[in-house]
Amino acid sequence: MAKQKKEKSIEETLWDSANKLRGTVESSEYKHVVLSLIFLKFASDKFEERRKELIDEGKEKFIEMVDFYTMKNVFFLPKESRWSYIIENSKQDDIALKIDTALHTVEKNNPALKGALPDNYFSRLNMDVSKLSALLDTINNINTLKDKQQDIVGRVYEYFLSKFALAEGKGKGEFYTPKSIVNLIANMIEPYKGKIYDPACGSGGMFVQSMKFIDSHHGNKKDVSIYGQEYTSTTYKLAKMNLAIRGISANLGKVPADTFAKDQHKDLKADFIMANPPFNQKDWRAENELIDDPRWMGYNVPSKSNANYGWILNIVSKLSENGVAGFLLANGALSGSGTEYKIRKKLIENDLVEAILILPQNMFYTTNISVTLWILNNNKTKRIVKQNDILKNYRNREEEILFMDLRQKGVPFEKKFTQFSDENVSEITGTYHHWQSNVIANKVKQSEYKDIPEFCYSASKEEIIKKDFSLVPSKYIAFVNRDENIDFDTKMKGLQTEITELLKTEEHSKKELLNVFKELGYEIEL
Repeated sequence: MAKQKKEKSIEETLWDSANKLRGTVESSEYKHVVLSLIFLKFASDKFEERRKELIDEGKEKFIEMVDFYTMKNVFFLPKESRWSYIIENSKQDDIALKIDTALHTVEKNNPALKGALPDNYFSRLNMDVSKLSALLDTINNINTLKDKQQDIVGRVYEYFLSKFALAEGKGKGEFYTPKSIVNLIANMIEPYKGKIYDPACGSGGMFVQSMKFIDSHHGNKKDVSIYGQEYTSTTYKLAKMNLAIRGISANLGKVPADTFAKDQHKDLKADFIMANPPFNQKDWRAENELIDDPRWMGYNVPSKSNANYGWILNIVSKLSENGVAGFLLANGALSGSGTEYKIRKKLIENDLVEAILILPQNMFYTTNISVTLWILNNNKTKRIVKQNDILKNYRNREEEILFMDLRQKGVPFEKKFTQFSDENVSEITGTYHHWQSNVIANKVKQSEYKDIPEFCYSASKEEIIKKDFSLVPSKYIAFVNRDENIDFDTKMKGLQTEITELLKTEEHSKKELLNVFKELGYEIEL
């Protein structure tokens, strides 16, 4: 019996259609083309839905009034910005200009979108009209309002961001933090209520996942406010579109700007901070710049050769009295010397560091290195992790730091990458929260935290001082001696075969190279 061909998802169909733009448009450019069109279709569908609602209510005279749309969190679209108008003209030679005009008009009529939409992208990219028209037809088939629970547009947007990050590869794709890592951070710090901040927000993934966390735990999204900053102009636009598509209101600063050089949230005190800043950023400040910055108050000025501790202190300075932060850094920050050592020592002495988690390799699309998730907590003894008050009292963990090694966790993803499964996230966050609590409250018993070799260890401040303030998990977590299970004879024979093959290949390559030079009339003596 022939195998039935699996039907492609909306995301896959769209991706195939978008890929037809390759060749005429750089991938770094066409993500803005595709995502702008998806946004325009979604905004138009919402507009038409609201317009019909007004007509059905007998308010036809108000259908061209902006306020009657914005009051329902719907963007007002003039005729030339509506999807129906774009589709009517999709086969015309000037369709690129019409799309640019539509995007410009939407932005002009909706202050919340200021600086969000690409400016003259379509006209200047000189795209093949037939390919652009085919893409428009594909997007036209998406019913963005069909299933509000499924968040179809958000799903498509998220899929595209991850695919673009994959396609652009190393050195690109900084706009996207893999979803499973963001999900882990959200489930660890639990941003239920208050101010959420991301100092290097990329395309806004941390905020989106925070809102999903609140939804899944039956919280109220009106109880949180969002603040962020992004340096790259095109990524700043991605973030604004990403949030607008989901109806998430956020203050991302008036313009894209460097968080260090132009902090747009100077007086902010955030209850939750989630971040994936650039790893090992060099020359992030000049020799005599930012020396007296208030963000370093009480600590040493971070070295100009690496921004890692600049990011840490920026985060510390923004924490509210009971604030908690989850952020990613390269592993080198766990044991750096000099100024980094002095800052790290003070962070530990001030009881700010709550947990350090080493992540598996190959989780990021831009680097294959293993990185660290830091959890900082401004009040380790009083933080309440459950809004329903089931948990009220906490064992004093102020003098301890939880270390976790997650390098054996995760499942394969997109062939060469790793991601956390839902079960992984549940196990990791469960361990962390049990470590925090270890109490019986309201007759609900929590399973007791235990140190587990090769997975987790709760280290006292005294132990950390003895290790000279190192935060490298392997210095604390016990590792099982696996030597007894290794068949060294078999291993060595296998290595012997591999090395023999490598040497043969090298010898063959050497002969071929010598022959090439000989044919060109040159002799090489070895």
